[in-house]
Amino acid sequence: MHCGYYDSHRCRSCTLIETRYAVQLADKDSRARAVVAAAAGADLDWAAPVASAESGFRNKAKMVVGGTVAHPTLGILGPGRAGVDLRGCSLHEEPIVAALTRLSEFITTAQLTPYQVSSRRGELKYVLVTASPTGELMVRFVLRSTEALPRIRKHLRALRAALPQLVVASVNLQPAPAAVIEGEQEILLTGSSALPLELNGLCLHLRPQSFFQTNTAVAAALYRQAVSWTRALPVRTVWDLYCGVGGFALHLAAPGRQVTGFEISAQAVASARCSAAQAGLEGQVSFAVGDATHLATRSGDVADLVVVNPPRRGIGEKLASHLEQSGVQHVLYSSCNVDSLGRDLARMRSLRPVRGQVLDMFPQTGHFETLVLLERR
Repeated sequence: MHCGYYDSHRCRSCTLIETRYAVQLADKDSRARAVVAAAAGADLDWAAPVASAESGFRNKAKMVVGGTVAHPTLGILGPGRAGVDLRGCSLHEEPIVAALTRLSEFITTAQLTPYQVSSRRGELKYVLVTASPTGELMVRFVLRSTEALPRIRKHLRALRAALPQLVVASVNLQPAPAAVIEGEQEILLTGSSALPLELNGLCLHLRPQSFFQTNTAVAAALYRQAVSWTRALPVRTVWDLYCGVGGFALHLAAPGRQVTGFEISAQAVASARCSAAQAGLEGQVSFAVGDATHLATRSGDVADLVVVNPPRRGIGEKLASHLEQSGVQHVLYSSCNVDSLGRDLARMRSLRPVRGQVLDMFPQTGHFETLVLLERR
């Protein structure tokens, strides 16, 4: 894939962009197979890897704001912590690319001073934009304080006129001078509090502080594969740990099954409950707020199927050991870091991988998703 930003050395984030995509995909598939085999010693059934579009696949843009009020940049920080404008990044879905120009103009209109890392002065740190499959948008302004909030409110109507697809807008407060994108406090600016995401016939609801995979098409394939692999299993109870907005839990709901999702983010659980109610699944699917490891290990019960979709660090020794000793018959592990997946599999020797697949959520980089189905020996 050609990229002017990469060629001019303004951004070198896409570390594999000079490698043909077919080679990228084959290398990721080989790496996942090798790691799983080394960790679990299993000769499992590997499905062909799921390819992504090479560009225009990212449904979320996390843009560092730099420059000046008159000439803001939306992108990354370059040498000397100067802002590098990447509004035309071809990884983002088209509605996001189109919106970034309007948002740059809004920064000037609302007089939002870009935050300067070196001096720790200024207000606007990031602009976060998420797009739904229908092109609707959620925009979040990450501010150092509430100083600029009145001006954002004042000019929001004009922004919505310029961006009629803007459904959810909010301000996130992140006062700490640290490399942390967002803070705990979120101030909603619109009547709508969630961005609807149509996926495989289900409508998920994404709130400002909820997590969802950055590649919608590949996420849809991930959930379809999860349903396919588990449809015929003798499963009456399912735990979905790290459930986020309920993607796995809602897809795995079926007559005769009781699915419970565990998630530390209250916003994500609120989104999941809304989706379950809209889909008429409230009697089959429930959600609990709390740390997934704590809730799972403290429970006296164990589900027939446990789904884990952890952060990059993996599920860790405590939860892996609990699953190993719990008697759970099947585990469906969705991993965005094959190295932590390997470490966790090595801790669960009684749970044998029987199916695996690479799903390429992140073309042009070395990152990818690996889905593995485990069954107790």
